Amino acid sequence: MKNTQSNTAPAAKMLKQPAKKAMTPKQAAQIYGVSEAALANMRYQKTGPKYFKVGKRKVIYFIDDFEAWLRKRPVLTIDSIPE
Repeated sequence: MKNTQSNTAPAAKMLKQPAKKAMTPKQAAQIYGVSEAALANMRYQKTGPKYFKVGKRKVIYFIDDFEAWLRKRPVLTIDSIPE
């Protein structure tokens, strides 16, 4: 008896997943090298990247907001200043 089922993946698996747009403080710490404690401290002091609270406790950062915050804080070196 032949197997008539195909070995194709379900349609949901074949669709490309959208790029991730938000991250948790833990993910931000792993990706950008800023400690979770530093992020928590900045939130407490109302400084640092823009964040959102989901429910009472969950904190998320939108990647675009986080990277915009990083770009506003360059450290200029002698080589980065045009002559």
